[in-house]
Amino acid sequence: MKISARNQLKGTIVEITKGATTAHVRLDVGGTIVTSAITNAAVEELKLAVGQQAYAVVKASDVMIAID
Repeated sequence: MKISARNQLKGTIVEITKGATTAHVRLDVGGTIVTSAITNAAVEELKLAVGQQAYAVVKASDVMIAID
């Protein structure tokens, strides 16, 4: 598969928590946890499992910076 998004973070799935319709998938990317909210159907379709290698693909029109 090829994708145009340049922000691809490869990691390992460490947790999948399913809710009524949405699942939270936690991915360990070099010691940093990235969490994605996707549908339960997507988890099943992709056959996601803890310990599996996966990519967090980030596509955003804006990235903001904030300070205290």
